[in-house]
Amino acid sequence: MTVKAGLLRTQAFRQDGFATAGALLSPEEVQTYREIYDRLLSGEIESGDKRSDLGSHVPRKDGVRENITQIMWPSALHPPLRDLPLHTRALALARELIGDDATLDFDMMIHKAPHTGVPTPWHQDAAYWVDLPDTRAVSVWVALDEATLDNGCMWYVAGSHLEPLRPHRPTSDGRNIECDCSEDEPGATPVPLSPGEAVAHAGGILHSSRGNTTDHNRRAYILNYRPAEMIRLEREQGMDHGLENNERQVRNKAAEDSGT
Repeated sequence: MTVKAGLLRTQAFRQDGFATAGALLSPEEVQTYREIYDRLLSGEIESGDKRSDLGSHVPRKDGVRENITQIMWPSALHPPLRDLPLHTRALALARELIGDDATLDFDMMIHKAPHTGVPTPWHQDAAYWVDLPDTRAVSVWVALDEATLDNGCMWYVAGSHLEPLRPHRPTSDGRNIECDCSEDEPGATPVPLSPGEAVAHAGGILHSSRGNTTDHNRRAYILNYRPAEMIRLEREQGMDHGLENNERQVRNKAAEDSGT
């Protein structure tokens, strides 16, 4: 990464709320992560209550365990992940974008199996989070497969992180949250990625992804960072993003939907 590229990336992140980061993993490293990822998906590495369905509001097809599989804290479930290169490289990117006090808050896997076809509801990550005096945060979303429009690449609404949080409400089954937004929103931008490439986004940006209608997997590994002092304050309030089976609900007062 050159100094100029880093400055341009930071400028884009601050202005748009997201920025592409190029390849964080080589093809050989991608394969290593895929193998561990698939062991978690298959249950060979047990995930227990850290595993859930982000698409549980849509009836599942026969033989589908989850519409959108989310596994929280894979690096706690399988500690060798911490010693592989992604945690070091993503941390360097996070510190470039939000400051040298950034540290890992939590990581997760989100998988869209072939032909599941369920979109991730529009939301802002900050709506899930407790109120903190310092809102700096960045999620590093890493593609382990080709991420396309048809299998669920990320969509962002550029600049939405600079606006107030939108009201969020529970999904129809009450197990996730969503807000009003669509791909027709001004600034809505898809971000296709090749395997090993990453996009970084701010906690307040509106984002979603389409369902996977292809014959191929869409595996993503996401690492989330914020200032170390804010992580300490989170933990004091009992918020550890699923390490102790936190429920997904609106916790940020600015995102509470007065109509629910």
